[in-house]
Amino acid sequence: MGLTLVLFLVALFPTSVLPDAEGDALVALKVSLKASETQLADWLSYQVSPCTWSSVTCDVNEHVISVSLTSMNFTGSLTPKIALLKSLTTFTLQGSYVSGAIPKEFGNLLSLTNLNLENNRLSGEIPSTLGNLPKLQFLILSQNNLTGGIPESLSNLPNLINLRVDSNNLNGRVPEHLFQLTQYNYSGNHLNCGVNYIQQCESRDENPGTSQKSKIGLILGVVGGIVTFFTIGGCVMVWLIKRKHLGYKRDIFVDVAGEVDRRISFGQLRRFSWRELQLATDSFSEKNVLGQGGFGKVYKGILADNTKVAVKRLTDYERPGGDTAFQREVELISVAVHKNLLRLIGFCTTPTERLLVYPFMPNLSVAHCLREIKPGDKILAWATRKRVALGTARGLEYLHEHCNPKIIHRDVKAANVLLDKDFEAVVGDFGLAKLVDVRKTNVTTKVRGTMGHIAPEYLSTGKSSERTDVFGYGIMLLELVTGQRAIDFSRLEDEDDVLLLDHVKKLEREKRLADIVDSNLQNYNIEEVEMMIQVALLCTQASPEERPVMSEVVRMLEGEGLAQRWEEWQNIEVNRRQEHERLQRRFDWGEDSVYNQEAIELSGGR
Repeated sequence: MGLTLVLFLVALFPTSVLPDAEGDALVALKVSLKASETQLADWLSYQVSPCTWSSVTCDVNEHVISVSLTSMNFTGSLTPKIALLKSLTTFTLQGSYVSGAIPKEFGNLLSLTNLNLENNRLSGEIPSTLGNLPKLQFLILSQNNLTGGIPESLSNLPNLINLRVDSNNLNGRVPEHLFQLTQYNYSGNHLNCGVNYIQQCESRDENPGTSQKSKIGLILGVVGGIVTFFTIGGCVMVWLIKRKHLGYKRDIFVDVAGEVDRRISFGQLRRFSWRELQLATDSFSEKNVLGQGGFGKVYKGILADNTKVAVKRLTDYERPGGDTAFQREVELISVAVHKNLLRLIGFCTTPTERLLVYPFMPNLSVAHCLREIKPGDKILAWATRKRVALGTARGLEYLHEHCNPKIIHRDVKAANVLLDKDFEAVVGDFGLAKLVDVRKTNVTTKVRGTMGHIAPEYLSTGKSSERTDVFGYGIMLLELVTGQRAIDFSRLEDEDDVLLLDHVKKLEREKRLADIVDSNLQNYNIEEVEMMIQVALLCTQASPEERPVMSEVVRMLEGEGLAQRWEEWQNIEVNRRQEHERLQRRFDWGEDSVYNQEAIELSGGR
């Protein structure tokens, strides 16, 4: 049943919203690189679009244009399937311990401008097919184990600016045209640069004299640097002492021009310097990663005043208008203030970075508390789950009905509902999707989200509204009740439904409510469980018009109007099932064969 349903979904929904060739290529890359469970964790084949994945950037047409993987400590190799990324302009893979050959299929990436494979364990020859890349400007292959010669075909690249192949095992003659580039480095190999360019091929391993001179120069440079350091350091100390005595205010952080630590016009939102957040997160250390999603990684940080924060480093933020547009969206997000919404503390922008700063939530996310508990950890109690359900509903109601312009979340799920120190629900990641101005339109057309949480009309049309959030909220309620993921292929082993919604619907029809409840829960009220399941099923109706709005959901959770609405829906469902069963019996009994025969006779010759 579960596998049949998956195949049905694939047939039903347009391929434009299911994982496409680019997504397949990236998943194949992840597999070939032998990424660990914690690496590229959001590169999932069942997600809607690779444009929501970390380290991936797309253009306005949803085509992958950049993949940036640095210092990842992979153990695998590159895959030829990368050639499916037809719009790729940048591919960087520095310092990631990748081995094997450079696939010749890289020569099919005709949009590529920057290829950086520096500091890996790549072997074999440089593919001559790289000479087929008309837009290539930067080719960085330094510090690998490449052999053979530099292909003559690279001389034909019209836009090549920088070629670095130093510190490999290359041999043969360097094509003379490649000495006309703006930047190049051929040293540390066994290459022949010819009489005119002999110094460009010298390696400190091959020329003892040169090596000795280099060492002497290095020693002198180090000594000179130390002397200079202490001289400048002394001057700085004197200046700081004078500054203190003169009563100047001390500045701790220095950043790029225009990036000052100040309060901006909208409320008390703080503009952080890049250096401040770099120090707070220990240079964005992997050990401080709290989570990773479609918009980027989130890091735990501690500010200079010992305030704990969560820093979201956006990875796919590209908007027309640059810094001005970003600040405008930040302003809109900051206006949404509610106790069940994650408050924005501040932000940071540089020419290449966009970061948002939030309060640190000590109990992390609902998904973490449901599914990542360790032996001895406290189970999320039923009373807490009820509070989470109501608090989340109130937060979404505020976004939909009290913000102007209204804010559509577009990725409501347990992983995006955080828990404060008192285990109160705090909805996060809102406003990062496109904001909806009710004066212009009531839908948006860029699909974001995770399979299993996304409303069917959003998948089939790409259009979202408040009702798509209601659908996601209904799935989140089922996560709260069951403790399970919204989509789980392991259920196929039990010949069960892959989608949590279908799994719960079946058990509810069979009145097996106890089998729906999270097995970790020991104490709960079965009547309250039934009520929450009913609200969830009303929120996840196939037709968006039939779903309640969030203000109605809040009232139903508070005990107002649920019984009547559920009865009405049950009557509709009974009629639908009866009609379905009648058509099924008609098909099984062959009643339609009479009509088919008549149709054949009528269409035949007279």
